[in-house]
Amino acid sequence: MSASGGTKAIVAALAANLSIAVAKFVAAFFTGSSSMLAEGIHSVADSGNQLLLLIGGKRAARASTREHPFGYGRERYFYAFVVAVVLFTIGAAFSVYEGVHKISDPHAVESPIWAFAVLIFAIIAEGFSFRTAIKESNVLRGKQSWVSFVRRAKSPELPVILLEDLGALLGLVFALFGVTMAVVTGNGVWDGIGTLMIGLLLAVIAVVLAIETKSLLVGESASLESEELIRRALESTPEVERIIHMRTLHLGPEELLVGAKIAVAHDDTAAEVARGIDEAERRIREAVPIARVIYLEPDLDRSSSRASS
Repeated sequence: MSASGGTKAIVAALAANLSIAVAKFVAAFFTGSSSMLAEGIHSVADSGNQLLLLIGGKRAARASTREHPFGYGRERYFYAFVVAVVLFTIGAAFSVYEGVHKISDPHAVESPIWAFAVLIFAIIAEGFSFRTAIKESNVLRGKQSWVSFVRRAKSPELPVILLEDLGALLGLVFALFGVTMAVVTGNGVWDGIGTLMIGLLLAVIAVVLAIETKSLLVGESASLESEELIRRALESTPEVERIIHMRTLHLGPEELLVGAKIAVAHDDTAAEVARGIDEAERRIREAVPIARVIYLEPDLDRSSSRASS
């Protein structure tokens, strides 16, 4: 996985979630809090998700084969989609179930000091992880809004980590709310409400991730900015009269396929056309380095031929 894949952010999130998961389960054991148990499961699910992202990055780096001539770049999209499914089925479903169960059969929170101590520690640890994800994302985000970055990013790891960390922080706030209200009122129903809020939050995040990664998995074109750079590179090539049509497709986050039909002068020789195609490919790669697979089909500029006649 390249640096833009956010490996640093993934490792930071994994380290934070593993330590937090242990602390949450200890607190859940001593307090009997369903919110703490749901948060522990949440952290385990997040840790598994980060491992999946690392595996996806490693598998995507494999060399192309006869069966997969364009390589395995989309493995990263597949594993990001699996993350969304895991987050929904394990994190959201369990939390919603546990919340409903606790609301229907409430129990007082025992030894609440354990819950408060762990939640404060978890908020600090998740805060550091979220800060790392933000710093890594800002390198690629540029002037985009955060919503636009999550929707348009071609590398799935950073949006996934960003939403996971944001969900983790909000989930901790919900757990803190549920435990605090249960202790203050003496009513364990509040603990269940906090757990249910965590489950619904995870469900929303999972749906958003699934929608965005599905779009990448199916196949997205290059950004408008990249396509404009490619068009300029083609049109600046002397042998290219004009672009008849062009298509782009991401084979992976850092690998772009470009296919275009270009018009050439009717009196160009085969050698001149070949030289023009080579020059056009060079200019495209210079303008957009991730354009690694380029297919250019020459055709006669029939519009200029009709105009001259």
